[in-house]
Amino acid sequence: MEAINHDERVASLTGGLAPVGGSLQSFLESGRLRADGRPKPDFRRDLRQISNLGNTWSATWVLLAPPAIVWFTILAAHWAATALAFIAMGAMFPRFYILNHEAAHRLLFSNRRMNDLIGEKILGLVAFGDGGSTYRTSHSQHHRDEFGPREPDFALYARYPVPTASWRRKVSRDMFGVSGWKNLKPIFQGLFRVGYRRRALKAIGTQAVILAGFWLAGHPWLYVLVWFLPWMTYWRVVNRLRALAEHAGMTRSPDRRYTTHHIRQHWLPALFFVPFNTGYHLAHHVDSGVPWRNLPKLHQAFEEDGYLNDVTVHRSYRAFWQTLSR
Repeated sequence: MEAINHDERVASLTGGLAPVGGSLQSFLESGRLRADGRPKPDFRRDLRQISNLGNTWSATWVLLAPPAIVWFTILAAHWAATALAFIAMGAMFPRFYILNHEAAHRLLFSNRRMNDLIGEKILGLVAFGDGGSTYRTSHSQHHRDEFGPREPDFALYARYPVPTASWRRKVSRDMFGVSGWKNLKPIFQGLFRVGYRRRALKAIGTQAVILAGFWLAGHPWLYVLVWFLPWMTYWRVVNRLRALAEHAGMTRSPDRRYTTHHIRQHWLPALFFVPFNTGYHLAHHVDSGVPWRNLPKLHQAFEEDGYLNDVTVHRSYRAFWQTLSR
């Protein structure tokens, strides 16, 4: 009965932006790709190489950039610098998240201990996380069966396109911190729940240490303006926009072209909210074992070998977002 009910949910709540009719032709296979788009063994072996040195640099600069932004703000001592720092710090949170996501797939470093230490216990902890592996567990359900009964983000992706008023309410809640508080509240509630207290203490304790750093620098108020508020607002908005560009309005299917969008990539979105090739999300879902540096190569094979066509690719993020509301 539960499976039938979920099938009914999928039929009634999803697919509003999925390919329809004969727009999506069957793909047989090619010299590099299987019929389902997955790379064949030789190509896959090449794609799955992890760049330990490159990712060491990426993780290092992501951790060093926030202190540099704060230092610039203090040195400039001007409201315009603070406003610029707000935007710059907001753009750092997607980078923390994507590297943490890469570690959840055990693709950040080939050494598992190093992968979990840097990707989860450091990057995942600093950006208002608890440094644990909970995200990996829930995210694996997302990849195992998009829009399935155990999809953790079904409600986020369902019902699109939505009425324009509904779309504006969603974005407004992100912009004004309502969504941020919804994500922050469970951390404090965890202090009073058995089994969650340790994780909550780690998350709150880490933020206390970061606040202490601002305090020692003589500018505790900057913690609010260029760390806490960007997380509560900027990050909430761009995280929704990114997530919807990945799966909104799609539907449950063994064919990933029906579950996941592809938006043509450009340097400007990559700068502000889809860093580290996270915009190549269809490639990531076709083979979630391909590290972020090699996703463009897999996507290029999709286009060259005929797995994708113009009907299944959105020309820009702006054009895609226009399809989200009626």
